[in-house]
Amino acid sequence: MTDTILNLWRRHPDAVPADVWDRTDLTVLILAETGITEVPAAIGRLRRLRTLDLGHNRIAALPEEIGGLTGLTDFLYLHDNALTALPAALGGLTALRYLNIGENRIAELPDALGAMAGLVELRAQHNALTALPGSLGGLHALRELWLRGNTLTALPDSFAGLAELRELELRENAFPEVPAVLAGLPRLRRLDLRGNRITGLPDWLADPAALPALEKLDLRWNAVEPAPALLSALAARGCVVLH
Repeated sequence: MTDTILNLWRRHPDAVPADVWDRTDLTVLILAETGITEVPAAIGRLRRLRTLDLGHNRIAALPEEIGGLTGLTDFLYLHDNALTALPAALGGLTALRYLNIGENRIAELPDALGAMAGLVELRAQHNALTALPGSLGGLHALRELWLRGNTLTALPDSFAGLAELRELELRENAFPEVPAVLAGLPRLRRLDLRGNRITGLPDWLADPAALPALEKLDLRWNAVEPAPALLSALAARGCVVLH
């Protein structure tokens, strides 16, 4: 299928034509770095969109109508805006594979986000998150989760259901320990816990059945010194530990 693309990257907001929202033929719409401050409800008309880039703007809120863009299968970029919340309607994007909501001011993720069953990569770095909804454990296709620069202290029990997760970035949060809910994730390869508040490591990390695919455990900038026996056990499984 041939894409119909409208690329207005770095255009001045006055140069973004009003009839953009009438372009029902579009499959790719790029409005990154245009300086726009709002997204009209009329965006709901663009039902053929597969990729939507609204990154690097000053958008403070999203209309519920964005959840009607069920053709979005590839990418939705919302990073580097002024968002403080996400509409529950976003959960209607069940075929979307990549979502970037990083570099905003979001304090809470809606439960509906767990309905986005097609997500392979979710980026929510540098927000104001203090907790995550249990519904995220329903993202069974998720392979990468990026949560750097929030103030998280724990993960919900439902994380045990993220059987496809390969990469988990928890850097620069407030975790006091390695979350026990991660034990047993069969495909997790890289776990980044840099810059947290970890002072000790759990015994289960030495168990070959716990995180059997782990290749890299990054513990730098924590007040922790792994025991030599633990380092040897992880090395024997092919895991590099940075501390």
